[in-house]
Amino acid sequence: MKNFFMALVVLFASLLLNAAELREVKDISGNIVKVPQNVEKIATLWYANNQIILMLGGADKIVATTDLIKNNKWFAHVYPRISSIPNGVSGKDLQVEELIKLSPDIVIAADKKNKEELTKNGFTVLYPSFTNHADMKKGVSIMAEVIGGDAPKIAEKFNEYFDGNLKRVQNEIGKIAPSYNKPKVLHIADGKNLFKVDGTNTIIDEWIRVAGGVNAVQKAGNMLELNAEEIPNINPDVIIIGRAKAPEILKKIYENPIYADTNAVKNKKVYVNPTGVFSWDRYGAEGALQILWVAKTLHPELFKDIDIATETKKFYKEFLHYDLNDNEVNYILNGLDPEGK
Repeated sequence: MKNFFMALVVLFASLLLNAAELREVKDISGNIVKVPQNVEKIATLWYANNQIILMLGGADKIVATTDLIKNNKWFAHVYPRISSIPNGVSGKDLQVEELIKLSPDIVIAADKKNKEELTKNGFTVLYPSFTNHADMKKGVSIMAEVIGGDAPKIAEKFNEYFDGNLKRVQNEIGKIAPSYNKPKVLHIADGKNLFKVDGTNTIIDEWIRVAGGVNAVQKAGNMLELNAEEIPNINPDVIIIGRAKAPEILKKIYENPIYADTNAVKNKKVYVNPTGVFSWDRYGAEGALQILWVAKTLHPELFKDIDIATETKKFYKEFLHYDLNDNEVNYILNGLDPEGK
């Protein structure tokens, strides 16, 4: 306990010393956060934000991360140092004493609850949460401003790439006749629970709509629990499963009697969502690839010109500074780890 209070004293002393050298950054809600002129130590406790910092060239500044990111084999494959960085959060539990020892210049909060607790403990906290593509791009620009150096230029390049992919998809989807029945897409959040799904007011719902589909779940929120009897009533035309490995999870769905009579199963339209340094389907930078992948998955006849493997290689080289080989691309597209497992 004595060491804890000594660390707390050091943290506040450091904050006082840096008080005269602060600059203002607006978070996603427009709130002002005062950060040091040169941010050298970042504790990033929101999973997806770790990949965004990596893309922006700031990964060497990360002093605390999360257990989920430390255990992500693709992240470690591309950026090995991540495996040795201390946990700032384990599961849903903040490691406040560990964070105080690390004395980060800024902490990226995962939710409002831990933002409040971190602020109460004297940390400078940024909460960059978003639920749509427009705010995602704002969030990337905000992180770039925090990191400094070349990060703002990288953010601008990424946002241009993201917009280019959106326009590419929307131009083709716009050609579909208004009378066309859009496919109902059920997005299962995690292969470990076939009834945990993503609803509206989420980035998942946005990429479904952008790609010319409609969310089969018309209820707001991430990771909603459905009852088994709701599945036949929803009757999705397409099922996409996040955080899962092919072909095991596909077999599991096709053999599940609850899903047996859905259009998706009868028409063999069940897919594993690609997963790399972060899950493509959620809130990371690879969401720029997700737009292309889901558009081609739902409407292959409209997007014959899109080669997802080639796009993935280009993205990794351009934004993650890693050259993927053909096997690695195939693993990512099938939700497998860098060893193909």
